[in-house]
Amino acid sequence: MSTTDAAIDKVAAGVPAIKAVEPTVPRTRWFQRLLRNRSVVIGAAVFLIFLLAAIFADQISTHNPRRLNPAERLKPPRAQNFLGTDEFGRDVYSLVVHGSRVSLLVGGVTMLITSFGGTLIGLVAGYYRRLDLVVMRFMDGLMAFPAIILAIAFMAARGPGVWNVILALSLVYMPRTALLVRSTVLSLRELDYVAAARALGRRDLALAVRHILPNCLAPLLVQGTFIFAYAVLAESILGFLGVGVPPYVPSWGNVIASGKNVIREAFWVSLFPGITLTVAGLSLNLLGDGLRDTLDPRLRGSVGTGTGR
Repeated sequence: MSTTDAAIDKVAAGVPAIKAVEPTVPRTRWFQRLLRNRSVVIGAAVFLIFLLAAIFADQISTHNPRRLNPAERLKPPRAQNFLGTDEFGRDVYSLVVHGSRVSLLVGGVTMLITSFGGTLIGLVAGYYRRLDLVVMRFMDGLMAFPAIILAIAFMAARGPGVWNVILALSLVYMPRTALLVRSTVLSLRELDYVAAARALGRRDLALAVRHILPNCLAPLLVQGTFIFAYAVLAESILGFLGVGVPPYVPSWGNVIASGKNVIREAFWVSLFPGITLTVAGLSLNLLGDGLRDTLDPRLRGSVGTGTGR
Protein backbone atom coordinates (compact mmCIF):
# COMPACT_ATOMS: atom_id res chain seq x y z
CA MET A 1 0.00 0.00 0.00
CA SER A 2 1.35 3.40 -0.95
CA THR A 3 1.73 6.38 1.34
CA THR A 4 -1.19 8.08 -0.41
CA ASP A 5 -3.48 5.10 0.17
CA ALA A 6 -2.52 4.98 3.83
CA ALA A 7 -3.31 8.66 4.22
CA ILE A 8 -6.71 8.16 2.60
CA ASP A 9 -7.46 5.26 4.95
CA LYS A 10 -6.66 7.44 7.93
CA VAL A 11 -8.91 10.18 6.61
CA ALA A 12 -11.71 7.69 5.99
CA ALA A 13 -11.30 6.31 9.50
CA GLY A 14 -12.30 9.70 10.81
CA VAL A 15 -9.01 10.80 12.34
CA PRO A 16 -9.37 14.45 11.27
CA ALA A 17 -12.97 14.51 12.53
CA ILE A 18 -11.88 13.36 15.96
CA LYS A 19 -9.16 15.95 16.14
CA ALA A 20 -11.63 18.63 15.09
CA VAL A 21 -13.90 18.07 18.06
CA GLU A 22 -11.43 16.93 20.69
CA PRO A 23 -10.02 19.51 23.10
CA THR A 24 -6.35 20.31 23.09
CA VAL A 25 -5.97 18.93 26.60
CA PRO A 26 -5.99 15.17 27.25
CA ARG A 27 -9.30 13.33 27.37
CA THR A 28 -8.81 12.66 31.09
CA ARG A 29 -9.13 16.39 31.83
CA TRP A 30 -12.61 16.68 30.35
CA PHE A 31 -14.21 16.14 33.77
CA GLN A 32 -11.88 18.73 35.30
CA ARG A 33 -13.07 21.32 32.78
CA LEU A 34 -16.63 20.64 33.83
CA LEU A 35 -15.76 21.10 37.51
CA ARG A 36 -14.11 24.44 36.74
CA ASN A 37 -17.33 25.74 35.21
CA ARG A 38 -19.46 27.27 37.96
CA SER A 39 -22.66 27.00 35.91
CA VAL A 40 -22.23 23.24 35.53
CA VAL A 41 -21.42 22.72 39.21
CA ILE A 42 -24.28 24.85 40.55
CA GLY A 43 -26.84 23.60 38.04
CA ALA A 44 -25.92 19.95 38.52
CA ALA A 45 -25.88 20.24 42.33
CA VAL A 46 -29.33 21.86 42.49
CA PHE A 47 -30.80 19.42 39.98
CA LEU A 48 -29.32 16.51 41.94
CA ILE A 49 -31.20 17.73 45.02
CA PHE A 50 -34.48 17.67 43.09
CA LEU A 51 -33.67 14.23 41.69
CA LEU A 52 -32.92 12.81 45.13
CA ALA A 53 -36.09 14.39 46.50
CA ALA A 54 -38.12 12.68 43.76
CA ILE A 55 -36.47 9.31 44.38
CA PHE A 56 -36.88 9.43 48.16
CA ALA A 57 -40.21 11.30 48.22
CA ASP A 58 -41.89 8.64 50.37
CA GLN A 59 -39.14 8.88 52.99
CA ILE A 60 -38.83 12.68 53.25
CA SER A 61 -42.52 13.65 52.96
CA THR A 62 -44.36 14.25 56.22
CA HIS A 63 -47.93 13.44 55.09
CA ASN A 64 -49.82 11.44 52.53
CA PRO A 65 -50.17 13.92 49.65
CA ARG A 66 -53.57 12.53 48.62
CA ARG A 67 -55.12 12.48 52.08
CA LEU A 68 -57.86 15.09 52.54
CA ASN A 69 -58.21 16.80 55.92
CA PRO A 70 -60.85 19.56 55.71
CA ALA A 71 -60.35 20.46 59.38
CA GLU A 72 -56.80 21.63 58.55
CA ARG A 73 -57.55 23.51 55.32
CA LEU A 74 -55.61 26.67 54.44
CA LYS A 75 -53.31 26.50 57.44
CA PRO A 76 -50.20 28.73 57.13
CA PRO A 77 -46.69 27.26 57.34
CA ARG A 78 -46.04 25.82 60.78
CA ALA A 79 -44.22 23.00 62.53
CA GLN A 80 -46.80 20.37 61.52
CA ASN A 81 -46.96 21.60 57.92
CA PHE A 82 -43.71 23.14 56.74
CA LEU A 83 -45.29 24.87 53.74
CA GLY A 84 -48.88 25.06 55.00
CA THR A 85 -51.96 23.27 53.67
CA ASP A 86 -54.22 23.79 50.67
CA GLU A 87 -58.00 24.20 50.45
CA PHE A 88 -58.50 20.45 50.94
CA GLY A 89 -56.21 20.22 53.97
CA ARG A 90 -53.40 18.48 52.07
CA ASP A 91 -49.84 19.20 53.13
CA VAL A 92 -48.23 21.48 50.53
CA TYR A 93 -44.70 20.29 51.32
CA SER A 94 -45.64 16.66 50.65
CA LEU A 95 -47.45 17.69 47.47
CA VAL A 96 -44.38 19.52 46.20
CA VAL A 97 -42.04 16.63 47.04
CA HIS A 98 -44.24 14.01 45.37
CA GLY A 99 -45.00 16.39 42.52
CA SER A 100 -41.33 16.40 41.61
CA ARG A 101 -41.68 12.75 40.58
CA VAL A 102 -44.24 13.49 37.89
CA SER A 103 -42.60 16.71 36.69
CA LEU A 104 -39.11 15.19 36.43
CA LEU A 105 -40.49 11.99 34.87
CA VAL A 106 -42.23 14.01 32.17
CA GLY A 107 -39.12 16.11 31.56
CA GLY A 108 -36.70 13.16 31.46
CA VAL A 109 -38.74 10.87 29.22
CA THR A 110 -39.62 13.75 26.89
CA MET A 111 -35.92 14.58 26.59
CA LEU A 112 -35.06 10.96 25.70
CA ILE A 113 -37.84 10.60 23.13
CA THR A 114 -37.10 13.91 21.44
CA SER A 115 -33.36 13.23 21.40
CA PHE A 116 -33.75 9.78 19.82
CA GLY A 117 -36.50 10.71 17.39
CA GLY A 118 -35.01 14.08 16.50
CA THR A 119 -31.60 12.53 15.88
CA LEU A 120 -33.06 9.90 13.56
CA ILE A 121 -35.12 12.43 11.62
CA GLY A 122 -32.23 14.91 11.43
CA LEU A 123 -29.77 12.31 10.19
CA VAL A 124 -32.12 11.11 7.46
CA ALA A 125 -33.11 14.61 6.38
CA GLY A 126 -29.56 15.94 6.42
CA TYR A 127 -27.93 13.01 4.65
CA TYR A 128 -30.55 12.29 1.99
CA ARG A 129 -31.32 15.46 0.07
CA ARG A 130 -34.42 14.00 -1.60
CA LEU A 131 -36.07 13.34 1.75
CA ASP A 132 -34.94 16.62 3.22
CA LEU A 133 -37.57 18.71 1.47
CA VAL A 134 -40.50 16.51 2.52
CA VAL A 135 -39.40 15.72 6.08
CA MET A 136 -38.27 19.20 7.08
CA ARG A 137 -41.34 20.88 5.60
CA PHE A 138 -43.42 18.69 7.89
CA MET A 139 -41.18 19.67 10.81
CA ASP A 140 -41.53 23.33 9.85
CA GLY A 141 -45.29 22.90 9.84
CA LEU A 142 -45.22 21.61 13.41
CA MET A 143 -42.92 24.43 14.50
CA ALA A 144 -45.27 27.00 12.94
CA PHE A 145 -47.71 26.45 15.81
CA PRO A 146 -46.91 27.82 19.27
CA ALA A 147 -45.59 24.91 21.32
CA ILE A 148 -48.07 25.13 24.17
CA ILE A 149 -51.05 25.56 21.81
CA LEU A 150 -50.08 22.42 19.89
CA ALA A 151 -49.66 20.51 23.16
CA ILE A 152 -53.08 21.66 24.37
CA ALA A 153 -54.67 20.53 21.10
CA PHE A 154 -53.05 17.10 21.43
CA MET A 155 -54.20 16.78 25.05
CA ALA A 156 -57.73 17.80 24.08
CA ALA A 157 -57.77 14.94 21.58
CA ARG A 158 -56.13 12.33 23.80
CA GLY A 159 -57.37 13.29 27.27
CA PRO A 160 -55.46 13.82 30.53
CA GLY A 161 -52.70 11.46 31.59
CA VAL A 162 -49.00 11.40 32.32
CA TRP A 163 -48.03 9.50 29.18
CA ASN A 164 -50.30 11.62 27.03
CA VAL A 165 -48.47 14.69 28.34
CA ILE A 166 -45.15 13.04 27.46
CA LEU A 167 -46.33 12.22 23.93
CA ALA A 168 -47.71 15.71 23.42
CA LEU A 169 -44.51 17.43 24.54
CA SER A 170 -42.35 15.01 22.54
CA LEU A 171 -44.34 15.86 19.42
CA VAL A 172 -43.90 19.57 20.15
CA TYR A 173 -40.15 19.58 20.82
CA MET A 174 -38.92 16.85 18.46
CA PRO A 175 -38.79 19.17 15.40
CA ARG A 176 -36.35 21.46 17.24
CA THR A 177 -33.96 18.61 17.89
CA ALA A 178 -34.34 17.35 14.31
CA LEU A 179 -33.51 20.81 12.97
CA LEU A 180 -30.38 20.98 15.13
CA VAL A 181 -29.12 17.57 14.02
CA ARG A 182 -29.94 18.29 10.37
CA SER A 183 -27.93 21.50 10.39
CA THR A 184 -24.96 19.66 11.91
CA VAL A 185 -25.21 16.84 9.35
CA LEU A 186 -25.37 19.30 6.45
CA SER A 187 -22.14 20.93 7.63
CA LEU A 188 -20.36 17.57 7.99
CA ARG A 189 -21.52 15.47 5.03
CA GLU A 190 -19.38 17.39 2.52
CA LEU A 191 -16.15 17.38 4.56
CA ASP A 192 -13.09 15.63 3.14
CA TYR A 193 -12.99 12.72 5.57
CA VAL A 194 -16.65 11.86 4.87
CA ALA A 195 -16.09 12.13 1.11
CA ALA A 196 -13.03 9.89 1.37
CA ALA A 197 -14.93 7.28 3.36
CA ARG A 198 -17.75 7.39 0.82
CA ALA A 199 -15.26 6.97 -2.04
CA LEU A 200 -13.88 3.85 -0.37
CA GLY A 201 -17.32 2.26 -0.45
CA ARG A 202 -18.53 2.81 3.09
CA ARG A 203 -22.26 2.30 3.42
CA ASP A 204 -24.53 5.19 4.28
CA LEU A 205 -25.45 3.72 7.66
CA ALA A 206 -21.79 3.26 8.61
CA LEU A 207 -20.98 6.81 7.49
CA ALA A 208 -23.82 8.29 9.49
CA VAL A 209 -23.19 6.30 12.67
CA ARG A 210 -19.39 6.26 12.72
CA HIS A 211 -18.37 9.58 11.19
CA ILE A 212 -21.31 12.00 11.46
CA LEU A 213 -23.29 11.05 14.57
CA PRO A 214 -20.37 11.42 17.06
CA ASN A 215 -20.00 15.05 16.00
CA CYS A 216 -23.68 15.66 16.85
CA LEU A 217 -23.44 14.41 20.44
CA ALA A 218 -22.16 17.65 22.00
CA PRO A 219 -24.97 19.89 20.69
CA LEU A 220 -27.47 17.11 21.41
CA LEU A 221 -26.36 16.95 25.04
CA VAL A 222 -26.78 20.69 25.45
CA GLN A 223 -30.12 20.70 23.65
CA GLY A 224 -31.30 17.85 25.86
CA THR A 225 -30.89 19.88 29.05
CA PHE A 226 -32.94 22.73 27.58
CA ILE A 227 -35.64 20.33 26.36
CA PHE A 228 -35.78 18.89 29.89
CA ALA A 229 -36.37 22.37 31.32
CA TYR A 230 -38.94 23.26 28.66
CA ALA A 231 -40.84 20.01 29.25
CA VAL A 232 -40.98 20.52 33.03
CA LEU A 233 -42.30 24.03 32.54
CA ALA A 234 -44.77 22.97 29.83
CA GLU A 235 -46.10 20.14 32.02
CA SER A 236 -46.78 22.67 34.76
CA ILE A 237 -48.57 24.96 32.30
CA LEU A 238 -50.75 22.10 31.07
CA GLY A 239 -51.50 21.11 34.66
CA PHE A 240 -52.37 24.69 35.57
CA LEU A 241 -54.77 24.88 32.61
CA GLY A 242 -56.40 21.60 33.61
CA VAL A 243 -55.39 19.60 30.51
CA GLY A 244 -52.29 17.87 31.88
CA VAL A 245 -52.08 15.05 34.38
CA PRO A 246 -55.31 14.26 36.31
CA PRO A 247 -56.01 16.60 39.24
CA TYR A 248 -55.59 13.83 41.83
CA VAL A 249 -51.99 13.20 40.71
CA PRO A 250 -49.52 15.47 42.56
CA SER A 251 -47.53 17.64 40.16
CA TRP A 252 -46.16 21.13 40.41
CA GLY A 253 -48.66 22.46 37.88
CA ASN A 254 -51.62 20.89 39.67
CA VAL A 255 -50.52 22.26 43.04
CA ILE A 256 -50.11 25.77 41.62
CA ALA A 257 -53.53 25.50 39.97
CA SER A 258 -55.17 24.36 43.21
CA GLY A 259 -54.12 27.60 44.90
CA LYS A 260 -55.30 30.06 42.24
CA ASN A 261 -58.78 30.33 43.78
CA VAL A 262 -57.46 31.04 47.28
CA ILE A 263 -54.45 33.14 46.35
CA ARG A 264 -55.62 36.02 48.58
CA GLU A 265 -56.32 33.90 51.64
CA ALA A 266 -53.50 31.35 51.26
CA PHE A 267 -50.76 32.60 48.94
CA TRP A 268 -48.40 29.85 50.08
CA VAL A 269 -50.34 27.16 48.20
CA SER A 270 -49.15 28.53 44.84
CA LEU A 271 -46.02 30.36 46.00
CA PHE A 272 -43.87 27.44 47.15
CA PRO A 273 -44.48 25.08 44.19
CA GLY A 274 -43.93 28.10 41.91
CA ILE A 275 -40.57 28.80 43.53
CA THR A 276 -39.67 25.11 43.23
CA LEU A 277 -40.53 25.12 39.52
CA THR A 278 -38.48 28.27 38.95
CA VAL A 279 -35.41 26.93 40.73
CA ALA A 280 -35.61 23.59 38.89
CA GLY A 281 -35.82 25.32 35.52
CA LEU A 282 -32.99 27.67 36.42
CA SER A 283 -30.73 24.77 37.46
CA LEU A 284 -31.30 22.99 34.14
CA ASN A 285 -30.62 26.16 32.17
CA LEU A 286 -27.41 26.75 34.13
CA LEU A 287 -26.37 23.16 33.44
CA GLY A 288 -27.09 23.55 29.74
CA ASP A 289 -25.19 26.84 29.50
CA GLY A 290 -22.21 25.33 31.29
CA LEU A 291 -22.15 22.27 29.05
CA ARG A 292 -22.33 24.47 25.97
CA ASP A 293 -19.45 26.63 27.19
CA THR A 294 -17.37 23.52 27.96
CA LEU A 295 -18.11 21.50 24.83
CA ASP A 296 -18.10 24.31 22.26
CA PRO A 297 -14.50 24.91 21.12
CA ARG A 298 -15.32 28.54 20.32
CA LEU A 299 -16.27 29.20 23.96
CA ARG A 300 -13.78 26.91 25.67
CA GLY A 301 -11.34 29.67 26.44
CA SER A 302 -13.85 31.33 28.76
CA VAL A 303 -14.72 28.21 30.77
CA GLY A 304 -12.56 29.27 33.65
CA THR A 305 -14.69 32.34 34.24
CA GLY A 306 -17.84 30.28 34.52
CA THR A 307 -19.77 32.75 32.39
CA GLY A 308 -18.86 31.74 28.84
CA ARG A 309 -18.96 35.35 27.71
